[in-house]
Amino acid sequence: MTSTSVKPTLLPPGLVSNLQDVLSKRAGGEGDKTAESTDPPSTSEAADTVEDPNDSSKPIVLVTNGDGIESPGLTYLVEALVHQGLYNVHVCAPQSDKSLSGHSVTLRETVSVSSAEIKGATAYEVSGTPVDCVSLALSGALFSWSKPLLVISGINRGSSCGHHMLYSGVVAGAREALISGIPSLSISLNWRKDESQENDFKDAVAVCLPLINAAIRDIEKGIFPNSCFLNIEIPSSPLSIKGFKLTKQSMWRSTPSWQAISASRYPAGHFMNSQQSLGIQLAQLGRDASAAGAARRVTTQRKNVEIESTGGAGKSDFERVKKYFRLEFVDKEEEDTDEDLDFRALESGFVSVTPLSLSPHLESETQTAASNWISSALEEQ
Repeated sequence: MTSTSVKPTLLPPGLVSNLQDVLSKRAGGEGDKTAESTDPPSTSEAADTVEDPNDSSKPIVLVTNGDGIESPGLTYLVEALVHQGLYNVHVCAPQSDKSLSGHSVTLRETVSVSSAEIKGATAYEVSGTPVDCVSLALSGALFSWSKPLLVISGINRGSSCGHHMLYSGVVAGAREALISGIPSLSISLNWRKDESQENDFKDAVAVCLPLINAAIRDIEKGIFPNSCFLNIEIPSSPLSIKGFKLTKQSMWRSTPSWQAISASRYPAGHFMNSQQSLGIQLAQLGRDASAAGAARRVTTQRKNVEIESTGGAGKSDFERVKKYFRLEFVDKEEEDTDEDLDFRALESGFVSVTPLSLSPHLESETQTAASNWISSALEEQ
């Protein structure tokens, strides 16, 4: 295959070498034993492999995500990591979908944590955001270990390319780990409505597992970059990928579309989840009860006692103007044709690997090494 030029970016020479070795083995044919060994196990197979989740001799890997602890992306990923028997796997993930929570944290509110049943792993579900999960896990308040070797956030349902990284909870989980000085990866599957199937997550795990293993080997050697994390985007057909491609973050973003909603057709709370709607209903009941109690106290006062108002009367609900809107993102055609951009590589069938840093400064030596690896890898496909 003809080499495609790639703008240099940040990856260490050791990781480049490991990835090149993985790709060359994958290119050896469908019958290659190494490729077969990376396939994630089925649920029944994983159940047969019982690993001690507290084995201190193994590297610690922390897994979180944005879609919630029961999402198939996280389930298949954890099963595969446990099945390999190489790592001490811990999970700290949101108990519900927080995929568009960005880098938000829960402040001045109590966060609940419950143990979760995941075979071979120590797992907790948290009522907060992905950033809450990572921050809590790394704080030392939840797990007995001081810190994990690697944090993996994913696998997310839907891509997080371009400006969507700012909205993405799964990317934020990996970013929070980097802020705390822990190497991390965020992984997403380019889910397509009415086309993708849950089993695609299992195939996505098979694709990214060699990259995870390569990263862990380099972290142990001390040559994994400590100034960036990798955002990995997997095409919607994981078994048909053309290879891995080092990319840069694009300016791509879906167009936000706010739709006005009729209050008569959709009463307040219609688009809220059950907990939010219940909370509002309880709050309203509390206000109604307080108002009723105040009214009873007034009527039982002696008639010669005057009740003086100390504040302006608020508007009643009947006097307030209420409008309802619903936000949707509409995909748009991006005019930028640079093939080195994350979303372009993804559309072309490549696994997009984008280094993301908290600092704009990149090292020239690692830039050159990454560029050379991409050219070599594409020639082998």
